[in-house]
Formats: sequence, C-alpha cells, structure tokens
Amino acid sequence: MGRAQRRARRVHGRNARAARLRHPRGRYRGRGLAMPRVAFIGLGRMGHGMAGRYLDAGFTVTLWNRSKAKAEDLIAGGATWASSPADAAIDADAVVTMVADDEASRAVWLGPDGAAKTARAGTIAIECSTVSYDHAREMGRELKARGLIYIDCPVTGLPDAAAAGKLTLLAGADAADLERARAFLEPIGSTIRHFGAVGSGTVYKLINNLMGAIQIAGLAEGLAIAEQAGLDMKLVLDSIQAGVAASPQVQRHSKRMVARDFSGATFTAALRHKDAAYAVKLAESLLADKPLVSRAAVEAYAQAKAAMPDDDEGKMIELVSRPK
Repeated sequence: MGRAQRRARRVHGRNARAARLRHPRGRYRGRGLAMPRVAFIGLGRMGHGMAGRYLDAGFTVTLWNRSKAKAEDLIAGGATWASSPADAAIDADAVVTMVADDEASRAVWLGPDGAAKTARAGTIAIECSTVSYDHAREMGRELKARGLIYIDCPVTGLPDAAAAGKLTLLAGADAADLERARAFLEPIGSTIRHFGAVGSGTVYKLINNLMGAIQIAGLAEGLAIAEQAGLDMKLVLDSIQAGVAASPQVQRHSKRMVARDFSGATFTAALRHKDAAYAVKLAESLLADKPLVSRAAVEAYAQAKAAMPDDDEGKMIELVSRPK
C-alpha cells in the first residue's frame, strides 16, 4: 500500500480510494484528502502541456518520458520523475499516455517495464495517443483482464490548447467508466465527446485526421498549380481564405505554405502519415470499395515522410510545387 493510499485510509476508512475519486478535484484542498495521483507518460509537443495541466490543477504527478530533459521544467514545478512507466504507475489513481503510435503504446503499457505491470486493480488507464482501432480494442481487452479501467481518449487541438486545458477529448468507454474518469479528463479538456464503447473515440480521431490529411494534401497541390501557373499568390491566398473550402486546416496551412514559413511545427509529416495509414486500414476493413482518395493522401504523406519526417506536415508543398 502506498503512502497516499495509507493516508486516505486513515481519513476515510477502508473505502478510501473510492472516497478520493468521488470528490471533484477542487474539494481536495484543505479537507485532509490526498490529492489524486496521476502517472503521465509521454512528453512530446502535446503531452508536455497536458502533464502541466495536472500540476496546475494540484494533482500529484509522476512523469516518464524517453528523454528526461523534456521533463525538467515540470519536475521543477513539482512533478516526480519515474525511472520507467512501471515505476510511474505505482500507487497511481490514473495513468495517462500520450505517445506516438501502436508500438510505443504497447511498450509503455505492456512492455517489460510497462505501466500495467505495477498499476493496481481499478486504476484508470487513459490512452490519449492516436493509435489504430485494432490496437485500442486490444489494449481495452488486455488491460481489463488485468483489472484496469481502459478509456481510449485521443484528443484534438494544438499544443497551445493542450497547455491551456482546452483540448477536445474523443472518448470510447462504458458510460460508468467515463464518469469515473471525468475528474482526470477535465484538467486537460474543455470538451468531452463520448462516442460509445472502447475503440469508438479512436475511430472518430482517425476519421478526423484522415480528413485533415486529404485537405492538406489537396491544398498543397492546389497552391502548387497556382504557383506554377504564375498566379498572384496574395490574391490566391485571399480568395482561399474567403472561399467555401476554407476549413480551419485550409486557413491555417494555406498561409504557411504560401509564405513557406514552417517554423514551430505542431504536427509532423511522419505523424500525419501514420494516422492516415491507420484510418485507411480501418476503412478497408469496413467498406466494400477501396478508399481511393484516402489511399492517395497516404501516398502523398508517404513521400513527405520519406523526405522530411520530422518537419511540419505543410512543408510537403516543397515536394509538390516543382515545375514539369
């Protein structure tokens, strides 16, 4: 039994853990209750800001990331560094992961030093990573068999929204499990959309990111045509921004593509390719016909990934806009 659990039991008796989780986080302070303990795994562009939100909300936070350097400011702010995901999960009330892909997710949950190795029964396992549908379902089964409560909860929003706690959370879970996890979701998201059972949040996230891939790849080709045809690119940009096709993705990336300003990358070509490929795999398992448009987007991002994997996804225009 960990220190936090023993302390809560002294205050609330044998049902201490349930008592802790029933209290909204704002009621913990000044009432003799131990603050909820969150293990946060993965401190990339999104994860770093998300972990900071738990600190801001007063949670007890333990961190693990492949590179400790990314955690230094959070540690200075009160977080504890763990030597492994398994170490981070000890005594945690919730484990939140934000990693790159299926392989990384499996490693931090089920690897030799994975969080599931030490997480106690009843721990809430929140997968915020964008993974494949099959992987989300598999993790749900694996972690449930180990007594954990698994929620697939990928997010939408940019790093500044992550740092401000204004992400949109796309949840797949039993309704009762989602309600139990709500206190651990509210610090990182201003909107929670419950799509249904485990895996359903991931389905929508893949749809969302596939549509983004199609829009950005199509935008790159459209702008490339305009450039090579010699159009006034300021007029083209103004027309796109005011036109009916100006989705938030198109509005944001058209400016950056025309200016060739890709500083402060928020989403890389490699990650966009990964998400689109996961979406195509799902589409091929569900649809009678081949998803031709989606496959074209995957191919476009395969080329961008090969040339510039860690650069901003919009930089693909440099591959597209070349004269014949």
